[in-house]
Amino acid sequence: MVKLDDGASTSLLMSSDVNMRDPRGRGAGTPKGTTMAIRIAAIEVSHWHAVYDAAYLHHLIAMPDVELVAIQDSDADLVAKRAAKVGDPQTYTDYGKMLRDVRPDFVVALGRHRQMAEIAHHLLDQGYPFLMEKPMGINAHEVEAVAAKAARLGAFVAVPLAQRYAPFAKRARELVATSRFGPLSHIYVRINRPTPPRYQRWDCPWMLDPAESGGGCLRNLGSHGFDMFLFLTGEPAQVTAAQLSRRAHECPVEDYASVLLRSATGVIGTIEVGNGFPHDGTDGEWKIAGRDAILTMKDGVMKLSTAEGDETFPGTDVTGSYFATVRDALDHWRQGAPPPISVHDCARAVRLIDQAYERAGDF
Repeated sequence: MVKLDDGASTSLLMSSDVNMRDPRGRGAGTPKGTTMAIRIAAIEVSHWHAVYDAAYLHHLIAMPDVELVAIQDSDADLVAKRAAKVGDPQTYTDYGKMLRDVRPDFVVALGRHRQMAEIAHHLLDQGYPFLMEKPMGINAHEVEAVAAKAARLGAFVAVPLAQRYAPFAKRARELVATSRFGPLSHIYVRINRPTPPRYQRWDCPWMLDPAESGGGCLRNLGSHGFDMFLFLTGEPAQVTAAQLSRRAHECPVEDYASVLLRSATGVIGTIEVGNGFPHDGTDGEWKIAGRDAILTMKDGVMKLSTAEGDETFPGTDVTGSYFATVRDALDHWRQGAPPPISVHDCARAVRLIDQAYERAGDF
C-alpha cells in the first residue's frame, strides 16, 4: 500500500439533487441518504500511474465508498500483475467488453498517450463519466477534439492535475486573491523527476518511443507547470522560447526542457521539466513573485518574503496529493457538479506544450 495524504477527506459526500443510476449503471451518483459504493473500472492500467507515483488504483481501494470492480489492459499478463497489487478485481484485455460486462458508475482511464484520445471518445460516446490521466493525447488537436465533444454532450471529464492541490498552489491562490503580491512579475516551476530507465522497470517502455508517447518529459510533465501558470495568473499565455535536450540519457525523447512564456498582461513564466533526478524523488521548485511579495517552495520549506521579513511553513513538499485530487473529482461528480479540473483545463496546457515543441524545433 502507498502512503495516503493525511489531510485528504474520505467522507461520503451526498447531494439532494443527485440521480439514481440509470438502467445501464451510469447515473450521476447515488440517492441522498444511501451508502451505495461507487463502482469504478480502470482502463489500460499498464500506465505506471496505475500503481506507481500517482498510484490511482491504490487510492481507489483505500476509499471506503469506492469499489474497484474491474481493470483492463491489452497485455493479459500485465493486467493480472496489476490486479494482484490491488485486491484482485476482475481483469479484461478489451475495455469495450469490460464496460459492457461490468457497467461501472465511473471510469478511471489511463493508457499510452497515443491511445488516450480514442479511449476518451469511446467513453463519451457511451455516456460514461470519467477521469483521465494527462496529457489525454499526443497533441493539442486530439485533446481539443475531446474537449469539444465533452462540451457538446455536457459530459463529466476530469483530469488529475494534482499540483493544484499542493500547499504551494493553495497558498499562492490565497495571496493572489487578497492582492498580497501587488502586480505579478513572474512564476517559476521546476519539476525534475527520476531518470528514463524507471519507465522500463515499471512496464512502460513506450514512454521512450515518441510515436507512442508524443514526446518525453515536456509532453508528460509539462501539463503541471503550464497549468499552474494559467491557474495562478488567470490569463491566457503564449510560449516565447523553448529548448529541449536528450544529452544526459541519449533517449529518442527529451529528458529536459526549459520553456519561457508570457501571459496576456505580461507576467513572465519559466517552466523546467526533466527526467534527470538520480533516485526516487524530485528536484523541484515553485515560485510566484510580485512587487510586494515572493512565495517559494523548495526543499520541503514554503517561504513568504515581504518587506517585513520572511515567514516559513515547514513540512510541505513539491508533489501534489493524488488522493485528494481523485477524491475531489468523485465528490464533484457525485454531487452533480462540473469537474474541479476538466479536459478544457488540460487542453489549454497541452496547447502550450505544442507551442514549446514548435519553438524548440529539432534538438
